[in-house]
Amino acid sequence: MFRWWSHFYVTSVKMAALATAEICDTNATHITSGDLRVLHPVFQVYGQARGFSGPIVTLKVFEDNVIVRAMLETKGEGRVLVIDGGGSMRCALVGGNLGQLAQSNGWAGIVVNGCIRDVDEINACDIGVRALSSHPLKSNKKGTGDKHVPIYVGGAFIRDGEWLYADSDGIIVSKFELSV
Repeated sequence: MFRWWSHFYVTSVKMAALATAEICDTNATHITSGDLRVLHPVFQVYGQARGFSGPIVTLKVFEDNVIVRAMLETKGEGRVLVIDGGGSMRCALVGGNLGQLAQSNGWAGIVVNGCIRDVDEINACDIGVRALSSHPLKSNKKGTGDKHVPIYVGGAFIRDGEWLYADSDGIIVSKFELSV
């Protein structure tokens, strides 16, 4: 199966994120058409990178982070991992070790429809992380879940290969890369 990112290299892992408010103000027609979606404001801000952007890689898991780790072990090349954890508030899908792994492998950020843990460690990582909350319990280790599938997170459908823009104001998903 062709994976577009295997032939695409983001030249700067530390991509400057566009301001989400500015994106909304200048792209009303794309919001109306559905090409641009604003996620519900339910995510907490973690990590040192308050603003981040990049092409999206999707995962769908439930209380199991084995494939989360497997994905973060690959080169991020400035991509953003969006994890649909079913909104579970019963355990964490990402902790400090995975935050450090994401940073080391060049991921721009992680968005978790679920919980994280080791908040102080994640906040020390030079990546952007968004999650519903924190929870001290680690996840299961069964290896169940799906990669590169359409997911529904924060009131929006999100597909592999779309673009994510996040800052302190919120999170936006676009069908295409945006420019100023």
